[in-house]
Amino acid sequence: MELIRVPACTGVAVEVDMGHTISIIDPDGGQVGDFFAFNREDLSEYLSASHTRAFNSKVFPAVGDAFMSSLRRPMLRVMADTSPGYHDMLIAACDPARYAQFGVEGWHASCAENLATALAGRGITLGFTPQPFNVFMRTPANPDGSISWLLAQSRPGDRFQMRAEMDLIVVLSACPSELSGINAGGLTDLELQIDRN
Repeated sequence: MELIRVPACTGVAVEVDMGHTISIIDPDGGQVGDFFAFNREDLSEYLSASHTRAFNSKVFPAVGDAFMSSLRRPMLRVMADTSPGYHDMLIAACDPARYAQFGVEGWHASCAENLATALAGRGITLGFTPQPFNVFMRTPANPDGSISWLLAQSRPGDRFQMRAEMDLIVVLSACPSELSGINAGGLTDLELQIDRN
């Protein structure tokens, strides 16, 4: 068992082999994470929110569902979820342009930059930012078509567990947004627990 701390407002990249399990843990509660996954042998194949929604016929993932790749192959399967079950597959990763829209002047940490930085640490330049799986993020689609931006309801110690269906590089960003009303109680760390047995 390997436990990796993801400090607030940063991202971490980890290699995970097929059959291993990944748990995203919210130690303090109320913290959103942007999760990305890539086929380790071909980084052009990545976790695709749109293909996942089509395969599961669901907007949001639940236990037993698969996360599908951009080539419509299963990458991960949801094994357990101790949180209230709110997650997002509609919203793009925050990026410098998003913070400029909020009126931020100068640099602000973002999940898009955290992805690029984490991969660069492994010598990888991606050149684009896939839409992430936003774990613990509560942005429900309403009957009128609007999206509500609500505070995360994950509790201290809540975890979202998946099994890798292929050899992967995964990236988790502890979302640095304090402006969109999604992180509750300040910006805090997340954890990645990898069971390699």
